[in-house]
Amino acid sequence: MKLLVVEDEAKTAAFLLKGLREAGFVVDVAGDGNEAIHLAEELAFDLIVLDVMLPKTDGWQVLVTLRGERIHTPILLLTSKDAVVDRVKGFDLGADDYLVKPFAFSELLARIKSLLKRSPVRHQEVLRVADLEIDMARHRASRSGQRVDLTAKEFVLLTLLARREGEVLSRTMIAESVWDINFDSDTNVVDVNVRRLRSKMDDPFPRKLIKTVRGVGYVLNAEE
Repeated sequence: MKLLVVEDEAKTAAFLLKGLREAGFVVDVAGDGNEAIHLAEELAFDLIVLDVMLPKTDGWQVLVTLRGERIHTPILLLTSKDAVVDRVKGFDLGADDYLVKPFAFSELLARIKSLLKRSPVRHQEVLRVADLEIDMARHRASRSGQRVDLTAKEFVLLTLLARREGEVLSRTMIAESVWDINFDSDTNVVDVNVRRLRSKMDDPFPRKLIKTVRGVGYVLNAEE
């Protein structure tokens, strides 16, 4: 599942990014309302976590703009305002849920999962590429019906590659999406983890799905 977190406070954004990625989500972050609108228009998200108090364009206007453009992605508002009038305003403008700061991450996660369960715009629950099957709900992956045990990061990495089947992903893009780090040419974290993933998902099977594109990055596809 792919989430967009819209939060201008750096520490809060980093906290949400880390927690949600550890929970198995692919996460993009926008630091202001204009960037949020641009990303939501250009990319498909399963859910948007939207702070109300934002620079440039506030969360209320982001909400109005997206709903006006018929973007029906579920939106969970984050705000420090607990007045009933503010909550009513959020729902009237098209928000799906409302969480008051400060909040426990466990509650945020529970609300996100609840919204995703009832959302009609979710991505498919099971991803399939050739004999690879990824069950998103159960966090399970298998090849030819044989379950493969993966770490949380390996599962996120595999899901990222599978969602972008046939697309060559650079090491920079993978590092930022999976580990939230700026890729350094002296860092081999991506190569090491792709190698570990291959040892589980590819090496035991005759058909290889994860390919190296020399000088660029990696791609997952079913082509021989």
